[in-house]
Amino acid sequence: MSNDILSVIQGNMPTFSKGQKLIANFILESYDKAAFMTASRLGKTVRVSESTVVRFAAELGYDGYPAMQKALQEMIRSKLTSIQRIEVSNDRIGDQDILSMVMQSDMEKIRMTLEETDREHFNRAVDAIVAARHIYVLGVRSAAALASFLGFYFNLIFDHVTVVHSTSTSEVFEQLLRVGPGDVVIGISFPRYSRRTVTAMQFASDRGATTIALTDSETSPLAPISTLKLLAKSDMASFVDSLVAPLSLVNALIVAIGRKKNDDLSQTFETLDHFWDVFLVYEKVEENICVL
Repeated sequence: MSNDILSVIQGNMPTFSKGQKLIANFILESYDKAAFMTASRLGKTVRVSESTVVRFAAELGYDGYPAMQKALQEMIRSKLTSIQRIEVSNDRIGDQDILSMVMQSDMEKIRMTLEETDREHFNRAVDAIVAARHIYVLGVRSAAALASFLGFYFNLIFDHVTVVHSTSTSEVFEQLLRVGPGDVVIGISFPRYSRRTVTAMQFASDRGATTIALTDSETSPLAPISTLKLLAKSDMASFVDSLVAPLSLVNALIVAIGRKKNDDLSQTFETLDHFWDVFLVYEKVEENICVL
């Protein structure tokens, strides 16, 4: 089913029953709210039965209401402004305990990511990164934190890593100037997707580099221009992008690569431990031994 669900609804409007038209009009006018309503709540809002809402989803070609709801959510996450995000989140949270609601949502996103991650793409991504001539990591705005985290550990494992920092599109391309076959470019972006990241990934792909997308779904603009896709569920908690599941996938990627480079890594950390001790990088916590 196309992610342009609103166009599908508009195109089918003449065929809907009276009750279905009430549902359709509400979704078209308030899709940001409808996406997070249960079938029961949506039915009560437009004054039709829950079964009418379920039949409406089937009429559009979905297996059930949850599938239609998911399509709506995926569509709007890339469209909502920050103010709309806050409004939607306030409606979702209601009187619930915020701490429990947010953390339970994050745990659910990790569970879904674990179940849906393509193991073949994950393993191929690990092999491509280990064999790369040069590794570029790109993530801007909220995704910059993931790119920085990945780059920090990659720089401990490899000696040919560039974390692409950017305040403008021209800066991105200046840092990708020599990208080509044999290189790997990892692009990280989640709704609302960064145009700068998409453009850079297209550039790298056109230059013959292996492109790895760390994003949320097959409908992401990074998906069709990437050699390999690592999909992790994200969510919006108010105006905040919840990137807990993507970070967990990044952790798994780092650990898997570390296993492949185990001998080199042991040597690196042996050297680093010496320098960390010499330059007092880490605070030493001495155990207090109580003698009776």
